[in-house]
Amino acid sequence: MDLDIVGLSRLQFAVTALYHFLFVPLTIGLAILIAIMETVYVMTGRTVWRDMTKFWGSLFGINFAMGVATGIVMEFQFGMNWSYYSHYVGDVFGAPLAIEGLMAFFLEATFVGLFFFGWERLSKLKHLIVTWCVALGSNLSALWILIANGWMQNPVGAQFNPQTMRMEVTDFFAVLTNPVAQAKFVHTVSAAYVVAALFVLGISAWYLQKGRHVHLAKRSMTVAASFGLAASLSVVVLGDESGYLSTEHQKMKLAAIEAMWKTEPAPAAFTAFGFPDQASRETHFAVHIPWVMGLIGTRSLDTEIPGIDDLVKRAEVNIREGVVAYDALQTIRAAGASGTVPPEAKAAFEANGRQLGYALLLKRYVDDPRQATPEQIAQAAWDTVPQVAPLYWTFRIMVALGLFFIALTAAFFWLSARRRLEAHPWLLKLAVWAIPLPWIAAECGWFVAEFGRQPWIIEGVLPTGVAVSNLGAGTVLATLLGFVAIYSVLLVIEMKLMLKSIRKGPQEHPVPPPAALRAEAAPELALVR
Repeated sequence: MDLDIVGLSRLQFAVTALYHFLFVPLTIGLAILIAIMETVYVMTGRTVWRDMTKFWGSLFGINFAMGVATGIVMEFQFGMNWSYYSHYVGDVFGAPLAIEGLMAFFLEATFVGLFFFGWERLSKLKHLIVTWCVALGSNLSALWILIANGWMQNPVGAQFNPQTMRMEVTDFFAVLTNPVAQAKFVHTVSAAYVVAALFVLGISAWYLQKGRHVHLAKRSMTVAASFGLAASLSVVVLGDESGYLSTEHQKMKLAAIEAMWKTEPAPAAFTAFGFPDQASRETHFAVHIPWVMGLIGTRSLDTEIPGIDDLVKRAEVNIREGVVAYDALQTIRAAGASGTVPPEAKAAFEANGRQLGYALLLKRYVDDPRQATPEQIAQAAWDTVPQVAPLYWTFRIMVALGLFFIALTAAFFWLSARRRLEAHPWLLKLAVWAIPLPWIAAECGWFVAEFGRQPWIIEGVLPTGVAVSNLGAGTVLATLLGFVAIYSVLLVIEMKLMLKSIRKGPQEHPVPPPAALRAEAAPELALVR
């Protein structure tokens, strides 16, 4: 990445997003887990489940506060660092973000207060409803943000207006039901559930190792293992859906992830291992698994998957068509004052307007794309290829970790079913050391999704290089360093508060003997009868 104004703006957004995404998955996942725990408490009346809800809820509260603090800055960056982007697509992109703030964030923030301060003021059922509203708000917040992000990956339901020079909504329902956005939502939320499940599992394993809060830890591990196993399996299934949609909407990203330089005949093989070399355009020591990529990418055995070389050739054709659209656009704008648009210019733009974004790729080399040389067009076509090696390895790290999470949660699910959670001390230690791994996998997923669509900020519509604000590189560098310093302080504060709360442990009520438990549960059992 070049550290010019574009590179620095990208780096600043990447850093703030990566920091923010340290808090978001845990918030989303813990909200569901504490809602499940409180549901069991309301159904059984057993105080240990209330203690669990309060303890894990306190960790949720710390994380939620930090997530809010880091998330606000990200939206301001659209106006500060990406002003042309905001002008160009603000009518489309801004709507889901506004709805997220009004419908989801306010819902979540309001009920978070009731969750913490309503234990003695609300009935069991009312407080349970509050807790589920917190969980609903967390997930709705992710939904609307990912609808906005999904539109950047697959811009549907909008059209470019040559008079205003902006993208405008033509079908808001298409924006909401964008298949890429929906796949990203369920995949991201499932990954967040894995983060929370491994977090609860690891801390509970630590308590078992220390012989502290054993009753609470065992029940927490049982919930986390079953919830985490289901979520881990969901991530794999939903990741397959994302791969299939990439074949339809982001072919270059998929080819780069696979280091697929040549078009793979059907059924395409999956490259399990190799060393991509972008300079020579080949993958050294590649190990292929037959048919797998065809099944993932096309869900068939008779459809080929285009490689990078062929996709670059398509991009070159798109650039040439985009130049035609750019020329027609200039004619339309020049005639705008008189109100008389030449029919041939209008027809040319209607025929080629969808490729206008490809013409803007030439802005990196020439001010007027119509003056670009064949060499510059060919160079711009190769600019549509992201850096292959980082994508290739990041994706494989993510997949390997995902398979590890399935194995780990399955092991604890089996042990919890047999009531032998303490049978293997080494497995408890492994669970503790595994706590940070889901965050690594989640950050890898974010990197693959966002880095993989470069050089586009809006896929096929707006290149990243023309979307930045007219700022000095020094200004962006100064704010970047400032954000890194502030966010690092917030991360240290979060870690200290979390560790202090974990070391202190939950405020437990004594677990009554079995006879007392039956008496305590009698009213609930009577209601069931």
